[in-house]
Amino acid sequence: MALYGKFGELDSADQLNELAGNLLKEGDKGSIGTLAEENGIPIDYVQMFIAGDIPVLCDISTAAIGKIEVEAKELEPKDIMIDWVDYIKAVCLEDEDMAKAVRRKGKTLKGCIGKILEWAFKNQQPVDKDIIKAAGVKAGKVTLGMPGQAKVRELIRSYYGGAK
Repeated sequence: MALYGKFGELDSADQLNELAGNLLKEGDKGSIGTLAEENGIPIDYVQMFIAGDIPVLCDISTAAIGKIEVEAKELEPKDIMIDWVDYIKAVCLEDEDMAKAVRRKGKTLKGCIGKILEWAFKNQQPVDKDIIKAAGVKAGKVTLGMPGQAKVRELIRSYYGGAK
């Protein structure tokens, strides 16, 4: 399924829940499933919502984590990027303001990782010649700009937290 193919990118859990509520009133249960799939909302939430067991389709954290999961499925992150994705999801569970910021329209996982990459390129440092030799690299000069864990967390919070 295309990213936000039918319903488009929604800005908040409130928008998701309002749309789901309207679809339920119209009796369009299939579209509630599509809405949930596009936004990473688990199918069991859909079933409980349709059955009236829960009053809304999702809460703020679920909406944010769902967005990250949908975007990560398209991005297919590897290695350290998986850690970054997991960090974003963990913060969404702990910090409602961060979850709201992650859910905002226009803030994307690709954009966030782009900010980390931008920092990495701007902050490259020369690698010691003995390390280059030990790595079996034949280049005369090597630079590396990998942010540490604290810097990555700062960059992630800045990217999403700066949303308005």
